[in-house]
Amino acid sequence: LTDISLQGIATVTPNGLLKLTNATFRKTGHAFYTKPIRFKDSPNGNVSSFSTSFVFAIHSQIPTLSGHGIAFVVAPTLGLPFALPSQYIGLFNISNNGNDTNHVFAVEFDTIQSSEFGDPNDNHVGIDINGLRSANLSTAGYWDEKDEFRNLSLISRKRMQVWVDYDSRSHRIDVTMAPFDSDKPRKPLVSYVRDLSPILLQDMYVGFSSATGSVLSEHFVAGWSFRVNGEAPMLTLSKLPKLPRFEPKRISDFYKIGMPLISLFLIFSIIFLAFYIARRKKKFEEELDDWETEFGKNRFRFKELYHATKGFKEKDLLGSGGFGRVYRGILPTTKIEVAVKRVSHDSKQGMKEFVAEIVSIGRMSHRNLVPLLGYCRRRGELLLVYDYMPNGSLDRYLYNNPEVTLDWKQRFKVIKGVASALFYLHEEWEQVVIHRDVKASNVLLDGELNGRLGDFGLARLCGHGLDPLTTHVAGTWGYLAPDHIRTGKATTGTDVFAFGVLL
Repeated sequence: LTDISLQGIATVTPNGLLKLTNATFRKTGHAFYTKPIRFKDSPNGNVSSFSTSFVFAIHSQIPTLSGHGIAFVVAPTLGLPFALPSQYIGLFNISNNGNDTNHVFAVEFDTIQSSEFGDPNDNHVGIDINGLRSANLSTAGYWDEKDEFRNLSLISRKRMQVWVDYDSRSHRIDVTMAPFDSDKPRKPLVSYVRDLSPILLQDMYVGFSSATGSVLSEHFVAGWSFRVNGEAPMLTLSKLPKLPRFEPKRISDFYKIGMPLISLFLIFSIIFLAFYIARRKKKFEEELDDWETEFGKNRFRFKELYHATKGFKEKDLLGSGGFGRVYRGILPTTKIEVAVKRVSHDSKQGMKEFVAEIVSIGRMSHRNLVPLLGYCRRRGELLLVYDYMPNGSLDRYLYNNPEVTLDWKQRFKVIKGVASALFYLHEEWEQVVIHRDVKASNVLLDGELNGRLGDFGLARLCGHGLDPLTTHVAGTWGYLAPDHIRTGKATTGTDVFAFGVLL
């Protein structure tokens, strides 16, 4: 691997695996062949045929959720220094995504559904030209010998084969997948006809890009071949390096060390355990109705949130208001920083609809919304779990003689972010979402001081073109529109009024 340039968090393991990412949050990893590849005989000529084959695997600490994907990329430079992590997969950033001047061709294997890029699901393969809105895409999988489609899970932790072929005569791009140890299927997974001559320069660099987000994951490339004007050499699968073992060893160590001790003090342990379990069961008791089974993946255990916030200690209190107190926490299993809001809710009436609403809001993905990760329900209270915003709420920088203030450039950036979030809620999401409580304390600032609209505790959903169903006044005095106070009916216009007060 001496001819491979590693950038970002990319490394090579001792046994020869190309490891593009490690267990860190929101980072990029790139690996490029160090020498430029000549794709054209002249600067204005036609792109030659080319072919590549590689074997990759994705390992996520959460088996059902990954931190974004991996991409094969042809780029004009040795690396992509200005590319962002998370949904941008280390390929582009917010300003250059979709620009014709990028001269980038890529094939993405994406494990997160980003509605802003038109992703159909969280397990797809797409052909990208100068941007992340794929020219053509498909759910990950392959066509078997009987011409039947077989799904492949990109986060299965298993090695998978990929072939990418471009024909200079027909301008056809074919992307084919198959399980490890399988022959190349006759029928490609994704095809697209596009002359790449205006896209690619005479000399380009080839390699891989990957990125992590809020979920810890690792991306591996076990083998790779590439050729211009010919089919890429076949990989000798038996000689490729194996993936590391992903099974945790902690359980086996427990049984080796813990079981002999338990056997020595069995009677005392059983008595102690009975009292301990009874106390903990009462302490971590939750409410779980039959209708909540459909929301299982969006529900957190109270025990997990209790440990994440260290018992909801006052020192981790981020703020409080009329609808609850917010605590900072770190989820013990994934080490993700979260903000946990405890909301009093004594009545069961409407709880099913409210939880369904929370789950629906949690599916929204926008760079200027605080991601809602899930919920937990106990007797008399509801807990909402959000992504943690390290720079706190906007009101800290505006009121009560703050030690740190925002300059005008930063303020305009926050204003644009909140406006973008409201436009997404009102116009771009599958249902109209009326926030109902737009104010400075509900605008959170991330690590880069981007404004993110949060606190959907009062939010209500309604279909596009329909009147909102809520008719009671809720929100913060001073931000309420006169017609909202008069009629009790919240609309997108009342959100815009509150936004004007925020300005």
